[in-house]
Amino acid sequence: MKQQGAHPEDTEGTPDASSRPDTAKQPGGAHRDVAHIDEVEGDEPLLPARVHRPSDLMRLVGGVLAVVVLLAIAAFAHGTTSGLEQDINKGTGQAPDLLIKIAGLASSIAILLVPVAFAIERLIKRDGLRIADGVLAAVLAHGVTLATDLWVARAAPDSIQDALTQPSPGDIHALTDPVHGYLAPVIAYMTAVGMSRRPRWRAVLWVVLLLDAFSMLVTGYTTPFSIILTVLIGWTVAYGTLYAVGSPNVRPTGRTLMAGLRTVGFRPVTASREEAVDAAEGGDRGRRYFVTLEDGPPLDVTVVDREQQAQGFFYRAWRNLALRGFATRRSLQSLRQALEQEALLAYAAIAAGANAPKLIATSELGPDAVMLVYEHTGGRTLDSLDDEEITDELLRDTWHQVMALQSRRIAHRRLVGDAILVDRSGTVILTDLRGGEIAAGDLLLRMDVSQLLVTLGLRVGAERAVASALSVLGPDAVADCLPMLQPIALSRSTRATLRRLARERAEREREAVLEASRHSRPARAHDADVSRPVVLEKADKKAVRAEQRAEKRAIDEALDEAREEDLLSQIRQEVLRIRPQAPVEPARLERVRPRTLISLIAGAIGAYFLLTQLTHIEFGPLISNAEWGWVAAAVLFSALSYVAAAMALLGFVPERVPFPRTVAAQVAGSFVKIVAPAAVGGVALNTRFLQRAGVRPGLAVASVGASQLFGLGCHILMLLAFGYLTGTEKTPSLSPSRTVIGGLLTVAVLVLVVTSVPFLRKFVVTRVRSLFAGVVPRMLDVLQRPQKLVTGIGGMLLLTACFVMCLDASIRAFGDESTSVSIASVAVVFLAGNALGSAAPTPGGVGAVEATLTVGLIAVGLPKEVAAPAVLLFRLLTLWLPVLPGWLAFNHLTRKAAL
Repeated sequence: MKQQGAHPEDTEGTPDASSRPDTAKQPGGAHRDVAHIDEVEGDEPLLPARVHRPSDLMRLVGGVLAVVVLLAIAAFAHGTTSGLEQDINKGTGQAPDLLIKIAGLASSIAILLVPVAFAIERLIKRDGLRIADGVLAAVLAHGVTLATDLWVARAAPDSIQDALTQPSPGDIHALTDPVHGYLAPVIAYMTAVGMSRRPRWRAVLWVVLLLDAFSMLVTGYTTPFSIILTVLIGWTVAYGTLYAVGSPNVRPTGRTLMAGLRTVGFRPVTASREEAVDAAEGGDRGRRYFVTLEDGPPLDVTVVDREQQAQGFFYRAWRNLALRGFATRRSLQSLRQALEQEALLAYAAIAAGANAPKLIATSELGPDAVMLVYEHTGGRTLDSLDDEEITDELLRDTWHQVMALQSRRIAHRRLVGDAILVDRSGTVILTDLRGGEIAAGDLLLRMDVSQLLVTLGLRVGAERAVASALSVLGPDAVADCLPMLQPIALSRSTRATLRRLARERAEREREAVLEASRHSRPARAHDADVSRPVVLEKADKKAVRAEQRAEKRAIDEALDEAREEDLLSQIRQEVLRIRPQAPVEPARLERVRPRTLISLIAGAIGAYFLLTQLTHIEFGPLISNAEWGWVAAAVLFSALSYVAAAMALLGFVPERVPFPRTVAAQVAGSFVKIVAPAAVGGVALNTRFLQRAGVRPGLAVASVGASQLFGLGCHILMLLAFGYLTGTEKTPSLSPSRTVIGGLLTVAVLVLVVTSVPFLRKFVVTRVRSLFAGVVPRMLDVLQRPQKLVTGIGGMLLLTACFVMCLDASIRAFGDESTSVSIASVAVVFLAGNALGSAAPTPGGVGAVEATLTVGLIAVGLPKEVAAPAVLLFRLLTLWLPVLPGWLAFNHLTRKAAL
């Protein structure tokens, strides 16, 4: 069944290509050949009418950065901009008046005629979509210029206004436009319609732009920075429009392929599209066709176009940034470069003696695609073979082909199952050499060996994979690849397979633990029933602890029996049996680790928010008027909060976890919450810490969830209690305050809105279910240990008390008896601010907490002159100053494998 969007003239449902008879040998074959020319067998997948090119996004980002840099130069290099304008005005002032008038007249006419002429040409060639894209880009560019003009006139700094404007020659009391409202739309239109890809039109475009800029500068109606900003805005808006709406798909059709084959001397009859490769990694390797000819053997043709080449661009860019110079090929590569690279590797592989597809022709298919023509190889990939078909001889033949490549320093770079082809005679052929590299270093060659070990190990096991490699490469070559045997050095599809197998192993281990727990429950229940009177009479706690240890021992034994080693560990053990002294320490392959990147981002965000908080504060009067005794008390309460946080966590963890290390983990949380919202970062860090401390993953999540659930309940109860007390402080009646009633009504309205909207209800239920999965059984375990429960709840109350006392001490540090407020009011303000900070998406609740605390303190009667510095001191002690100790604690725990 043909799909909509495919080309009807290029599709025809026919039998599989491998079962077709040779038409040249049939009677009347010549007549049938003519009938089949330009036909493609099999339905090609639906092609989108538009594609979003990463190159357009990169140009958009580049344009935005260029605009930012230009405005920064205009703002901070006022002397340079003034000198540049004076030099240009002095140079252009010597131009003849006749030349100026001719340039102005020609540019004003051409700047309108050139776009219209190009639009007429595109419409004649039935390319109206590009014209529509250009008109949309022009409209958006005009809107951006109006917004920029308004911003420069009313809100921009004086230095930027001076760089982009000057007194108008016609009216000295008026200023010129910061951005030209007609030039930016024209540039956006010409860029969006693709005029820059055509040399003649591009030359005309640049001549018109230069003439217009020259005439405007000479006559004094603009400035150099205004011209540059106009060009950047038009260019940026054009590429932003192209990326948003997509560029027209110019992917070559089957008819184009057949015509291209005839241009290089072949006489094609039919072409059959082969099954597409996995888009996750190999989607940029081109579309493949099986082509039959009027005379001669069939062909394998690969077509590569710009859209396919762009697939995986961001993944390759990240790999090139994160790894040490050998991750992948270049992220941005022209079609000509891709064609030359694949052709070179094909010839080099055959010259090295390896079995590889023979390249016999190459050609361009228009400006946006190329094709590579190979002799037909046939056969099946390693992934499609049954397990019994993968013999030891086949494995050794595969290693011989790799050894042939490595003898000439050729790295394949993608030795996965679908790149290893086995023909009908059992000969191994290495395909997909496009991503390889010639004159490769030792590191790349070792990575090829490790990749192939894992690929074969996934099919035949570690023992056979290593044995076949040892028989061909030798023990030394195989042992040298062990440092490369790590996930980061493997292909994307292989890493995905290893992750899937790891999840399956974890599931089997979990099932074994649950089964052991179920088997131990009946025996434990029977023993408990028999010994219950004795336990009640003697209160024998030792028997209970012995029972718990027995249960834990049974679960550990079941876990040990069910535990399976991953494939990489199995391969290492097999190699170490032959070479016990082989290096096994993984090589440092990453240039930038995610942890390092997070640390840098967190530091930058923290510095930015800290500077923004401190720019409007005068520290001289604050320091001179502060009561340092209360400041020291605030510091003490802030430090004590980390001990309370550790108690609040360990109270819901029945397992034994070191208390000092838990306190250090809470200190490390002060660094983590700068990166993520407090509620998210704290949960993730504590869960990770408990797992590293020996608590099983499910139980760790349940413990943190139970702590969060109890904390939420305590928070709400304390907010209501202190709010009630605050409302009755100045009245003899016991009626609650209007603030509490308003808060309760607001919460009720939010609950009704969330429950009535299906999307919000599903979102909240999913998040809550994932957070508190297994919490109820964990809470039941904690309830059986009153000492733990008292520790947890006491830690939560102590944690709130520490923060309230820290805020109260901060207030007393800058106030006096006449400006003091009650502890209950301070508690209400803190609890409200903390709740809003946990819900705010900013790191650490920055902005939301400060505003809430300041407004709340003013609302309860504290003067603004005291509330603002008190909140600043409180946030410095509880958020900003602990960042450095938190970073040190985070790194220390990471080195100790505690995080």
